[in-house]
Amino acid sequence: MADMDDDELLDALGVEVAPLKASSRTPREERIIAGFEDILRFHQAHGRGPQHGEGGDIFERLYAVRLDQLRKLPEARALLAALDAPGLLAGASSAAADVDVLDEDALLAELGIGDVAQANDDLTVLRHVRSSLEKRAAEEVADREPCKDFETFQPLFEQVEQELKAGVRKALRFGRDASVADGNFFVLGGQLAYVAEVGDTIKAPNGESDARLRVIYANGTESNLLRRSLQRALYKDDTGRRLSDPDMGPLFGGEAEPDDIESGTIYVLRSKSNHPFVAAHRELIHKIGVTGGKVETRIAGADKDATYLLADVEVVATYKLHNLNRVKLEAIFHRLFGAAQIDLTIEDRLGNPVKPREWFLVPLSVVDEVVQKIIDGSITGHIYDIKIARLSKL
Repeated sequence: MADMDDDELLDALGVEVAPLKASSRTPREERIIAGFEDILRFHQAHGRGPQHGEGGDIFERLYAVRLDQLRKLPEARALLAALDAPGLLAGASSAAADVDVLDEDALLAELGIGDVAQANDDLTVLRHVRSSLEKRAAEEVADREPCKDFETFQPLFEQVEQELKAGVRKALRFGRDASVADGNFFVLGGQLAYVAEVGDTIKAPNGESDARLRVIYANGTESNLLRRSLQRALYKDDTGRRLSDPDMGPLFGGEAEPDDIESGTIYVLRSKSNHPFVAAHRELIHKIGVTGGKVETRIAGADKDATYLLADVEVVATYKLHNLNRVKLEAIFHRLFGAAQIDLTIEDRLGNPVKPREWFLVPLSVVDEVVQKIIDGSITGHIYDIKIARLSKL
């Protein structure tokens, strides 16, 4: 047996040796297939194809762009047909970029494939090796896990979105030395992030102080990354933003602004509607509004207006104010009571379905408390907790 060569030894052991088959794929085709396999793995994990939009993480959005570009690549459909059991390539392209104007090399570059023909024999070129930046991004995403108590934080995200639309908050560019504190909101990777907790201060390997954070994301996930890691990610993200604290601005002041009215009235109404839901909760359902004229004139003909539930109303409270910025004031009420807005559909006089707005399931005592806090400026940082029907601090 000592005189046997390798083939004879394997034959004696009964091992059949099949000759290695050279791959018939070009390096370019192999990388197109590898890129599509990433998309297939995403489909298998989530039960759908990757989609565009700020709601998805960075990798989903990258896969969505890659899929759109593969749909435009001439040879991709034939090359990937055997793999495309879910029919992903048959969908319509929805990428924001116009991939029709790109040639094949440009498309491959967008896919991260590039022109491999010239570099194929270059041993100095690393292949299938992710950069340290890609690794850090992948680790950050991988560290996220479902937030089990997300229902506690969801109203905060909804409130912040309303504050941004109303101009109560602003999205500011994140600076190199910007701080990160408990209760801060940020935009990272196109997604809202909330710092729910800041742990005890620890010493980083370079001797500087750091802390472990609990960060909640608007898509229902959370992570426990370090404060300096979040700072670096925000600084390097061109779209990274810090959301300013609520700025109620000049609700009342000595100088007039474009949306100011010289004097005005906040009014609170209670409906006399016979609708079963309204009748059952009449003492809690209120409409809150602001007018620069007389309240009586504003509610005249309420029984003919779907805005007032096609019924007469009772004025249960009024608050006279001066130098009032009506837009910002109404934004505050919607910010606080948006989650308590009633979901009610009635028919107007022509039988068309109407969903009246600005009716909230809020006790009158809470409305009064909110108005007093608006006047003294302490409303900032409060939310209305619909579970206990009371104001609470953030």
